[in-house]
Amino acid sequence: MRKVLLIITCLMATLFISCKKVDAYTKFNLEFNQSVTIPSSTGLNLPFNILTPDVKTNSEAEFEINDTRKDLIELIQITKLTMTHQSPSNGNFKFLKSIQIYLTAEGLSEIKVAWNENVSEDIDKTLELETTENDLQEYIKKDKFGLRVQTVTDEAFNSDQEIAIQSVFFVDAKILGQ
Repeated sequence: MRKVLLIITCLMATLFISCKKVDAYTKFNLEFNQSVTIPSSTGLNLPFNILTPDVKTNSEAEFEINDTRKDLIELIQITKLTMTHQSPSNGNFKFLKSIQIYLTAEGLSEIKVAWNENVSEDIDKTLELETTENDLQEYIKKDKFGLRVQTVTDEAFNSDQEIAIQSVFFVDAKILGQ
């Protein structure tokens, strides 16, 4: 009887470990890159909105590359949003007081996904934003999405500020359709 119990325990442990290994293959990241221009005419201490061009998600192809489908997705969360100052070459983010990024998609309400309410005066060329823990799968499953960038500046600047935005989304799909 002990041998049977030992064999069952070993089989259960093996199955559990195997499922965890398979589960790791159903988790992956999607990266999207965009750029935005903050015009030099932006007013001080007033919210200013900038809409980015729509980003094609190619989600069907990305899911297929990762051996899954839209209907098997359990969760998509933004895990990282980094802004990098591109131009002018001597520019930085010191002109920003605060920034919020909103995700938009056809047929869905806009949702705030990243922010920095008090941009440090010590910030230079790269700004990492705080991100939401909300499930964003309905936005990323769409063919395209957009970003609305809301900024408040606390310094005047003479030239347009070119900013690159890199966002990383964590995707978790069901194991073998279960």
